[in-house]
Amino acid sequence: MTIPAYPTFPRGDSELGKPVGILTLKIDDRDVSARRGETILEVARENDIFIPTLCYLEGLSSLGACRLCLVEIKGVTKLLPACVTPVRQDMEVVTDSERLRRYRRMILELIFSERNHVCSVCVSNGHCELQTLAQKLGMTHVRFDYLYPRLAIDASHERFSIDHNRCVLCMRCVRVCDEIEGAHTWDIMHRGISARVITDLNQPWGESETCTGCSKCVQVCPTGALSEKGKSVAEMVKHKEFLPYLQIMRRNER
Repeated sequence: MTIPAYPTFPRGDSELGKPVGILTLKIDDRDVSARRGETILEVARENDIFIPTLCYLEGLSSLGACRLCLVEIKGVTKLLPACVTPVRQDMEVVTDSERLRRYRRMILELIFSERNHVCSVCVSNGHCELQTLAQKLGMTHVRFDYLYPRLAIDASHERFSIDHNRCVLCMRCVRVCDEIEGAHTWDIMHRGISARVITDLNQPWGESETCTGCSKCVQVCPTGALSEKGKSVAEMVKHKEFLPYLQIMRRNER
Protein backbone atom coordinates (compact mmCIF):
# COMPACT_ATOMS: atom_id res chain seq x y z
CA MET A 1 0.00 0.00 0.00
CA THR A 2 1.39 3.38 -1.01
CA ILE A 3 0.93 6.19 1.49
CA PRO A 4 0.73 9.66 -0.12
CA ALA A 5 3.32 12.20 1.00
CA TYR A 6 0.56 14.60 2.04
CA PRO A 7 -2.97 13.56 3.09
CA THR A 8 -5.85 15.15 1.23
CA PHE A 9 -9.25 16.38 2.30
CA PRO A 10 -12.26 14.40 1.09
CA ARG A 11 -13.89 15.67 -2.11
CA GLY A 12 -16.38 18.40 -1.34
CA ASP A 13 -14.51 19.58 1.76
CA SER A 14 -13.86 23.30 2.17
CA GLU A 15 -10.32 22.81 0.86
CA LEU A 16 -11.61 21.27 -2.39
CA GLY A 17 -9.26 18.29 -2.24
CA LYS A 18 -5.99 20.23 -1.91
CA PRO A 19 -3.13 18.45 -0.10
CA VAL A 20 -2.52 19.41 3.51
CA GLY A 21 0.79 21.15 4.17
CA ILE A 22 1.78 24.72 5.01
CA LEU A 23 4.57 26.44 3.12
CA THR A 24 6.29 29.76 3.78
CA LEU A 25 7.55 32.08 1.08
CA LYS A 26 8.15 35.73 0.27
CA ILE A 27 6.06 37.87 -2.06
CA ASP A 28 7.45 41.37 -2.58
CA ASP A 29 9.62 40.89 0.53
CA ARG A 30 6.58 39.99 2.62
CA ASP A 31 6.58 36.71 4.54
CA VAL A 32 3.41 34.80 3.66
CA SER A 33 2.14 31.29 4.22
CA ALA A 34 0.36 29.07 1.73
CA ARG A 35 -1.22 25.65 1.46
CA ARG A 36 0.64 23.14 -0.64
CA GLY A 37 -0.90 23.06 -4.13
CA GLU A 38 -1.92 26.73 -4.18
CA THR A 39 -0.71 28.99 -6.98
CA ILE A 40 1.21 32.23 -6.61
CA LEU A 41 -1.86 34.17 -7.71
CA GLU A 42 -4.11 32.53 -5.11
CA VAL A 43 -1.65 33.28 -2.31
CA ALA A 44 -1.15 36.85 -3.52
CA ARG A 45 -4.89 37.52 -3.52
CA GLU A 46 -5.27 36.01 -0.05
CA ASN A 47 -2.73 38.61 1.10
CA ASP A 48 -4.21 41.55 -0.86
CA ILE A 49 -1.26 41.70 -3.26
CA PHE A 50 -2.32 42.92 -6.70
CA ILE A 51 -1.40 40.89 -9.77
CA PRO A 52 -3.23 41.84 -13.00
CA THR A 53 -5.25 39.13 -14.76
CA LEU A 54 -7.62 38.91 -17.69
CA CYS A 55 -8.19 35.24 -18.56
CA TYR A 56 -8.23 34.13 -14.90
CA LEU A 57 -11.56 33.89 -13.09
CA GLU A 58 -12.10 32.26 -9.72
CA GLY A 59 -14.20 29.14 -10.09
CA LEU A 60 -12.79 28.24 -13.50
CA SER A 61 -9.66 26.30 -14.43
CA SER A 62 -6.53 28.36 -15.01
CA LEU A 63 -4.91 28.58 -18.45
CA GLY A 64 -2.19 31.19 -18.23
CA ALA A 65 -3.38 32.44 -21.62
CA CYS A 66 -3.24 36.22 -21.31
CA ARG A 67 0.18 36.31 -19.59
CA LEU A 68 -0.69 39.52 -17.72
CA CYS A 69 -0.02 37.79 -14.39
CA LEU A 70 3.68 37.25 -15.14
CA VAL A 71 5.91 37.45 -12.06
CA GLU A 72 9.61 37.23 -11.29
CA ILE A 73 10.95 34.38 -9.14
CA LYS A 74 14.38 34.49 -7.55
CA GLY A 75 16.71 32.01 -9.24
CA VAL A 76 14.55 31.72 -12.37
CA THR A 77 15.58 33.76 -15.41
CA LYS A 78 12.27 33.71 -17.26
CA LEU A 79 8.98 35.24 -16.17
CA LEU A 80 6.29 32.81 -15.04
CA PRO A 81 2.46 33.14 -15.02
CA ALA A 82 1.26 33.40 -11.43
CA CYS A 83 -2.12 31.76 -12.10
CA VAL A 84 -0.63 28.36 -13.00
CA THR A 85 2.65 28.36 -11.07
CA PRO A 86 2.41 26.49 -7.73
CA VAL A 87 4.14 27.90 -4.69
CA ARG A 88 7.23 26.24 -3.24
CA GLN A 89 8.88 26.40 0.14
CA ASP A 90 11.15 29.46 0.51
CA MET A 91 10.16 30.78 -2.93
CA GLU A 92 10.81 34.51 -3.41
CA VAL A 93 8.37 36.23 -5.76
CA VAL A 94 8.36 39.76 -7.17
CA THR A 95 5.00 40.96 -8.52
CA ASP A 96 5.89 44.55 -9.38
CA SER A 97 9.05 45.76 -11.10
CA GLU A 98 9.94 47.95 -14.06
CA ARG A 99 10.54 44.82 -16.13
CA LEU A 100 7.10 43.41 -15.30
CA ARG A 101 5.37 46.74 -15.90
CA ARG A 102 7.03 47.00 -19.31
CA TYR A 103 5.99 43.49 -20.33
CA ARG A 104 2.41 43.90 -19.08
CA ARG A 105 1.92 47.17 -20.95
CA MET A 106 3.28 45.58 -24.11
CA ILE A 107 0.89 42.62 -23.77
CA LEU A 108 -2.04 44.99 -23.31
CA GLU A 109 -1.01 47.03 -26.35
CA LEU A 110 -0.88 43.87 -28.46
CA ILE A 111 -4.34 42.85 -27.27
CA PHE A 112 -5.72 46.27 -28.13
CA SER A 113 -4.12 46.31 -31.57
CA GLU A 114 -5.22 42.79 -32.57
CA ARG A 115 -8.96 43.51 -32.54
CA ASN A 116 -11.09 46.66 -32.56
CA HIS A 117 -10.74 47.98 -29.02
CA VAL A 118 -11.22 51.72 -29.46
CA CYS A 119 -12.65 52.78 -26.11
CA SER A 120 -14.08 56.11 -27.21
CA VAL A 121 -16.54 54.45 -29.59
CA CYS A 122 -16.98 51.09 -27.83
CA VAL A 123 -20.31 50.18 -26.22
CA SER A 124 -18.36 48.70 -23.29
CA ASN A 125 -16.70 52.03 -22.44
CA GLY A 126 -16.53 52.24 -18.65
CA HIS A 127 -17.67 48.63 -18.21
CA CYS A 128 -14.73 46.71 -19.59
CA GLU A 129 -12.05 44.79 -17.70
CA LEU A 130 -9.56 45.33 -20.52
CA GLN A 131 -10.03 49.10 -20.33
CA THR A 132 -9.77 49.04 -16.52
CA LEU A 133 -6.49 47.12 -16.70
CA ALA A 134 -5.08 49.55 -19.26
CA GLN A 135 -5.87 52.46 -16.96
CA LYS A 136 -4.49 50.71 -13.88
CA LEU A 137 -1.26 49.66 -15.59
CA GLY A 138 -0.64 53.09 -17.07
CA MET A 139 -1.08 52.23 -20.74
CA THR A 140 -1.51 55.66 -22.36
CA HIS A 141 -1.12 54.71 -26.02
CA VAL A 142 -0.58 51.78 -28.39
CA ARG A 143 2.77 51.63 -30.17
CA PHE A 144 1.72 48.89 -32.60
CA ASP A 145 -0.33 49.26 -35.76
CA TYR A 146 -3.99 48.39 -35.32
CA LEU A 147 -5.06 45.47 -37.50
CA TYR A 148 -8.71 46.57 -37.66
CA PRO A 149 -10.09 43.14 -38.65
CA ARG A 150 -13.58 43.13 -40.08
CA LEU A 151 -14.97 40.24 -38.12
CA ALA A 152 -18.54 39.05 -38.13
CA ILE A 153 -21.16 39.76 -35.49
CA ASP A 154 -23.31 36.72 -34.76
CA ALA A 155 -26.77 37.84 -33.60
CA SER A 156 -28.55 34.66 -34.64
CA HIS A 157 -29.36 33.68 -31.04
CA GLU A 158 -32.76 34.90 -29.84
CA ARG A 159 -31.33 36.35 -26.61
CA PHE A 160 -27.61 36.97 -27.10
CA SER A 161 -25.05 38.13 -29.63
CA ILE A 162 -21.28 37.93 -30.03
CA ASP A 163 -19.08 40.60 -31.58
CA HIS A 164 -15.79 38.93 -32.53
CA ASN A 165 -14.21 42.36 -32.94
CA ARG A 166 -14.36 42.78 -29.13
CA CYS A 167 -13.20 39.25 -28.21
CA VAL A 168 -9.82 38.91 -26.44
CA LEU A 169 -9.73 35.09 -26.59
CA CYS A 170 -9.65 34.76 -22.79
CA MET A 171 -11.62 31.50 -23.15
CA ARG A 172 -13.76 32.27 -20.13
CA CYS A 173 -16.87 31.45 -22.16
CA VAL A 174 -15.37 28.14 -23.28
CA ARG A 175 -14.47 27.12 -19.74
CA VAL A 176 -17.67 28.21 -18.00
CA CYS A 177 -19.80 26.45 -20.62
CA ASP A 178 -17.78 23.25 -20.24
CA GLU A 179 -16.86 23.19 -16.55
CA ILE A 180 -19.91 24.79 -14.95
CA GLU A 181 -22.81 24.34 -17.37
CA GLY A 182 -21.54 21.08 -18.86
CA ALA A 183 -22.73 21.91 -22.38
CA HIS A 184 -19.38 22.65 -24.09
CA THR A 185 -21.11 24.78 -26.72
CA TRP A 186 -18.06 27.06 -27.08
CA ASP A 187 -14.62 26.17 -28.36
CA ILE A 188 -11.65 27.69 -30.20
CA MET A 189 -11.05 27.38 -33.95
CA HIS A 190 -7.67 27.97 -35.65
CA ARG A 191 -4.54 29.24 -33.93
CA GLY A 192 -2.63 32.45 -33.29
CA ILE A 193 -4.01 35.61 -34.81
CA SER A 194 -6.61 33.60 -36.77
CA ALA A 195 -8.12 32.05 -33.62
CA ARG A 196 -11.86 32.52 -33.07
CA VAL A 197 -14.34 31.32 -30.49
CA ILE A 198 -17.04 29.23 -32.13
CA THR A 199 -20.25 27.46 -31.18
CA ASP A 200 -20.47 23.74 -31.87
CA LEU A 201 -18.77 23.00 -35.22
CA ASN A 202 -18.59 26.67 -36.27
CA GLN A 203 -22.34 26.97 -36.64
CA PRO A 204 -24.32 30.17 -36.01
CA TRP A 205 -25.05 30.54 -32.31
CA GLY A 206 -28.79 30.51 -32.95
CA GLU A 207 -28.53 27.09 -34.62
CA SER A 208 -26.62 25.47 -31.77
CA GLU A 209 -28.13 22.24 -30.51
CA THR A 210 -26.11 22.30 -27.28
CA CYS A 211 -26.64 25.87 -26.01
CA THR A 212 -28.92 25.95 -22.98
CA GLY A 213 -29.38 29.74 -23.02
CA CYS A 214 -28.12 29.96 -19.42
CA SER A 215 -26.21 33.25 -20.01
CA LYS A 216 -23.14 32.11 -18.00
CA CYS A 217 -20.86 32.85 -20.96
CA VAL A 218 -22.26 36.38 -21.16
CA GLN A 219 -21.82 36.84 -17.41
CA VAL A 220 -18.09 36.11 -17.50
CA CYS A 221 -17.09 37.98 -20.68
CA PRO A 222 -14.57 40.70 -19.70
CA THR A 223 -15.09 43.04 -22.66
CA GLY A 224 -18.71 42.90 -23.74
CA ALA A 225 -17.98 40.78 -26.81
CA LEU A 226 -20.81 38.59 -25.56
CA SER A 227 -23.90 40.60 -24.75
CA GLU A 228 -27.60 40.29 -24.10
CA LYS A 229 -29.88 41.75 -26.75
CA GLY A 230 -31.91 44.78 -25.78
CA LYS A 231 -29.52 45.84 -23.03
CA SER A 232 -26.46 48.04 -23.06
CA VAL A 233 -23.33 46.76 -21.38
CA ALA A 234 -23.90 49.30 -18.60
CA GLU A 235 -27.32 47.74 -17.88
CA MET A 236 -26.02 44.18 -17.77
CA VAL A 237 -25.54 43.13 -14.15
CA LYS A 238 -22.86 40.46 -13.95
CA HIS A 239 -22.59 38.02 -11.07
CA LYS A 240 -19.23 36.26 -11.50
CA GLU A 241 -19.08 35.38 -7.80
CA PHE A 242 -21.55 32.55 -8.42
CA LEU A 243 -18.84 30.45 -10.10
CA PRO A 244 -16.97 29.15 -7.01
CA TYR A 245 -20.31 28.19 -5.42
CA LEU A 246 -21.46 26.32 -8.52
CA GLN A 247 -18.13 24.56 -8.77
CA ILE A 248 -18.37 23.32 -5.18
CA MET A 249 -21.95 22.11 -5.72
CA ARG A 250 -20.94 20.25 -8.88
CA ARG A 251 -18.07 18.51 -7.06
CA ASN A 252 -20.39 17.46 -4.25
CA GLU A 253 -22.75 15.87 -6.77
CA ARG A 254 -20.05 13.62 -8.23
